Amino acid sequence: MKVEIITPDKTVFTGEAEIVQLPGKDGSFEILNNHAPIISVLKKGKIKVVDADKKAEFFEVNGGVIEVIKNKVLILAE
Repeated sequence: MKVEIITPDKTVFTGEAEIVQLPGKDGSFEILNNHAPIISVLKKGKIKVVDADKKAEFFEVNGGVIEVIKNKVLILAE
């Protein structure tokens, strides 16, 4: 799935991923391929993005919003 992490200043990450783990307002959750459409609020914490080679990247956020539609994950982060 395609993942974009955008802050008010710049685009932090753009690429393909197998798993995205997020710090949701009501608890951590993860997004996998073919996930149902969702919009959710994020709290302060780390976003983990795992690619097809099982390489993980971490991004620290102070909150934000995630939208998932048709294997596209858009994260607007603070």
